Amino acid sequence: MKFLRTLLLAAPLAGAVRLDRQGKVSYDGYKIFRVAPEFADAVEAELEDLSGMHLMRTAQHFDVAIPPESIESFQLLNVSSELISDDIGADIALEGELTPYESPVQALDVAAAAVPDPSWFRAYHAYNDHLTFLSDLQKAFPSNSEIFRAGTSFEGRAITGIHLWGSGGKGSKPAITFHGTVHAREWITTMVNEYIAWQLVVGYGNDTTVKAYLDSYDFYILPVVNPDGFVYTQTTNRLWRKNRQTRSGISAVGTDVNRNWPYQWSGPGSSTSPSSETYRGQSAGDTPENLGLRTHVDNVAKGQGLKLYIDWHSYSQLILLPYGYSCSARAENINEQTTLARGVASAIARPYGTTFEYGPTCSTIYQTNGGSNDYIQDVSGAEFAWAIELRDTGRNGFVLPPEQIIPSGFEAWQGIKNLLSNF
Repeated sequence: MKFLRTLLLAAPLAGAVRLDRQGKVSYDGYKIFRVAPEFADAVEAELEDLSGMHLMRTAQHFDVAIPPESIESFQLLNVSSELISDDIGADIALEGELTPYESPVQALDVAAAAVPDPSWFRAYHAYNDHLTFLSDLQKAFPSNSEIFRAGTSFEGRAITGIHLWGSGGKGSKPAITFHGTVHAREWITTMVNEYIAWQLVVGYGNDTTVKAYLDSYDFYILPVVNPDGFVYTQTTNRLWRKNRQTRSGISAVGTDVNRNWPYQWSGPGSSTSPSSETYRGQSAGDTPENLGLRTHVDNVAKGQGLKLYIDWHSYSQLILLPYGYSCSARAENINEQTTLARGVASAIARPYGTTFEYGPTCSTIYQTNGGSNDYIQDVSGAEFAWAIELRDTGRNGFVLPPEQIIPSGFEAWQGIKNLLSNF
């Protein structure tokens, strides 16, 4: 490997970030390679010299993005790999432009209006439009919902969610909490969380099964828990993952909020390097986003009890159970959780045949320290604390075409209905 490193250092590398005419980071010509697991450590050690990007690493494979200037150098590593995307820039272009939202409330200039149109789910949207969509959804369900905030981001944005409840009244039932887009580039999670909230609101008045869900549980749904990172993916760098926190004396920007939870925080499942995609921070829970999220979820758990927590991610099509910090530790109710996850996977598969695997996080995808579902399972005391990795298995990865939004939402909704019906 020393000889290969010499070759890499001698090769012309990408160096400076390339920008397009809009001032956004350009991924034109970048290729995604799926590296065989036995070569993952070797490739990861060379990524910085290759100006490459860590996308997804599991026990089965390691997906990396390589800029065009470094393709030859990557090939010199002579590792077993598969090309899964020939041009990330072209894939990003297929997402299309962010589509403006036509608010029914603003259009009619009234305090309340019909539920937002399902055409919302045919495209991706700017962050402020997501806030308007949530506001409109709440105004369409005024007696059984409210907009709430779970703290403030590093750049001062409210971490915004919608709280839905049924006939028992606000805060009277055990809670179900969903978090989306903690990793900023995972746009499909934003849309799927909103799709589930929309289905709950639409169904309450005309579907006895959906009404029973809301009459039995309070839902706290936060589609974007990393708003600064999400905005940055829309304005500057589509594949940004972390928050946008700066730290004194450190040039690298951002912390992985999902390695920052103050439980089993240190270990090989996170990084101490500020430039790493899995940088855990300087101390446990030291991101403002984590402070707001854990304060909210702990207060809800203490006040109502927490039946279910799901942290929605992409990609890999996985249902991840506790624990991430250890491949040998098991939740006390792991057998029940596994049975439920099996049912959810079956329900997800019915509409389109989309296959989800399931199991404890560490052994199913990779080891994680400072993760949300471990904290919420053991510290907050949730009965079930999961993470779900949505579509796909790598061909589109984080850049899922908009025509897959509705299928992703619909199959996830089928899975959630199965779960709610089998607790």
